[in-house]
Amino acid sequence: MELSNLSQHLFWDIDKNKLDSEKHKALIIERVMNRGNLRDLNILLQSYDIDVIKREIVNAGYLDKKTLNWAAFFFNLKKSDFKCYTKIQSNQVHWNF
Repeated sequence: MELSNLSQHLFWDIDKNKLDSEKHKALIIERVMNRGNLRDLNILLQSYDIDVIKREIVNAGYLDKKTLNWAAFFFNLKKSDFKCYTKIQSNQVHWNF
């Protein structure tokens, strides 16, 4: 996988040249899904098998609400199948605006 083709803003806090596409696939997939653009998503889909992306995104620690809704639709899953969704539901919120 050519990480150099992914948007620079996805890895602003780390040296993406030190990333291993297999060893760090969870980080790469989560960053692209949360913050990537359509070009980044296409690179991701070309680089990893759809089942690998699905498995990693379901186990992601955090997805914003829009990404969660889109991923649930795209992978034909329920939001409750996602680890980040069940984690959010277990956190009590004092003020829910």
